[in-house]
Parts: sequence; C-alpha cells; structure tokens
Amino acid sequence: MMRLSRDVAGPCLAPGGSVVAIGAFDGLHRGHQALLAQVRERAQAIGCTPVVVSFEPLPRAYFSSEPVPRLSSVRDKLLGFAAAGMEHTLLLRFNAGLTAMPAEAFVQKVLCERLAAREVWVGGDFRFGHKRGGDVALLEQMGQTLGFTARTMPPVSLDGARVSATRVRMLLAAGEFTGAAPLLGRPFVMEGKVEYGNQLGRTLGYPTANIHLRERVSPVHGIFAVRVGLGECECSWPGVASLGVRPTVNEVSEPLLEVHLFDFDGDLYGQRMAVEFVAKLRDEQKFDGLDALTAQMHRDDRMARELLGMNPRLLDA
Repeated sequence: MMRLSRDVAGPCLAPGGSVVAIGAFDGLHRGHQALLAQVRERAQAIGCTPVVVSFEPLPRAYFSSEPVPRLSSVRDKLLGFAAAGMEHTLLLRFNAGLTAMPAEAFVQKVLCERLAAREVWVGGDFRFGHKRGGDVALLEQMGQTLGFTARTMPPVSLDGARVSATRVRMLLAAGEFTGAAPLLGRPFVMEGKVEYGNQLGRTLGYPTANIHLRERVSPVHGIFAVRVGLGECECSWPGVASLGVRPTVNEVSEPLLEVHLFDFDGDLYGQRMAVEFVAKLRDEQKFDGLDALTAQMHRDDRMARELLGMNPRLLDA
C-alpha cells in the first residue's frame, strides 16, 4: 500500500535510499506515466524505494489570479501514483513557506534529508525553489556533492507533437475527447460522490445524479454524451450530462455535474460515480422557460443516444 506524507520536515521516509520523480502530474498523462515507470524500474534495479514528490495546490494555480482548470482531482492523482507502483508520495503543501524556500534548501531538506535520494528524475524544463531559481543544472551540480544523480526524462510525443497537460486541456475544452484520450492513455473521466440536489430534473422527466466540483475547476463545460461507472464498475452505462451553472433555473455559483442515466431506475445517493465524457453536444445556454428547456433536453436525449449507439426514444417534443 502506498504511503502518503505532506510535510517538508520529518523523519527520513526512505532510509534505504529512494529514486524520486518530481512534478505537478496533473492528469497523469502518458508523459507522466513514462516518467513514473522509469522511476519504478530504476528503484527495482538498485534496490531503493520508488517515491513521487508532487504539490497541492498545483503551482500554476497558486500563482494564477484566474481559476485554473485541472485534469485530475487530488484523489485521482494519488490513485494513479499507487497504480504506477509508487511506494510513497510526498504531497507537499504548496504555500508561502514552500515558495520562499531557496532551491538549494529544497534539495537538502526534501531530496536528501527527507527522501535519501539516490536518483532524481524530472522533465527537462523542470524549475523549482524561490523564484524558480533551481533547474536541472543545479540538481546535477548538487547531486555530485550530496550523492545523488539527476536525470531528465525525454518528452513523450504522439503524432509528432509533445504530450503535455496544456495540450490535453486545449483538446478537452474544444470537446475533442477522441483526440485527448491517446494523450492521457485513457478516456477523460471525472468522478465524485453523488449528492442530493433540488430534484428539478425529476419533475421534467430527467432525474439526475449530482456531483459537486467544489474547488476543482473543470476543463470542460456544456452538455455531453457520457458513459457512467458506479462503484468499481467500468464506465458502460449510457447517459447525458450537463456541467455548468444551470443558467435557466436555480443558477448556482459553482459548476455542477448533473448526469441522467438512460433507462435507469435506482437510488444513487452516496455512491461514487465515474463519468466518461464521450462527445460534446452543445454549450450551456439560458432558455426562456421550462418548456423551452425541456424541449431542448429531449433533443439532447436523442442526440446522445444516437452518439452512444442506442435507439433514440420516441419523444413528443
């Protein structure tokens, strides 16, 4: 079982030595997966602990004055680390204290004292420490003195272009889910626990399971054809979903993911639900009233069923 720590200070987490991956790892795309696989293999080869160092909140979100979309939740990221074979995650709190730490102090306190690093793996453009003062060259220089080797992971490319979280976010924002999936190495999925809503969808003939995103900023917004997985089940149940602020009725301050499962009869409250985004149907829009909204929901229903390979329902509107 993977262990999780949050603090810079504390006892050594890998007394026998470690091989360390460092990064934000948002989305755990194929480039991240390749880096973690390399760290796991090197740790096995030299008899050390495979460790990943990451940060929450994401550094780019901490410094941004605008909300920054993210590809994975903290839970998703930690599950991904465990699945990749990491034995320990040091998930550092990215705050004023960490940003003020000089790069040299980060190397000494985190990599040497906390992790007893023997190899440190990063991307070629890695920067760290106060005012991004540290880079790969500094890691290499300090490693020669402190007893670890700094290594860089070559970029992973697909169709001649580098795999990156930025590229994935752009594809998802454009509704290009088939283009984003090969970069991620899997379909784009959001998950969470189903919570109670105001049950308006039920009165309109479209009961929904609601997932509150809270602080997470979604890279996608609009109306979508989706496939849903409940509990540990794969995403196979077809449905239609809305992710937005409900501008026609009961507008909410934070985006809400509402999912209507086709031909489903059951109680989903309290269950964990995974939602795979298959295709974008349209942007969210404000309608003149419930009749116009319901008519559009019928059209969304038909289109989603067709895209998912189902027979569309016979609806009056």
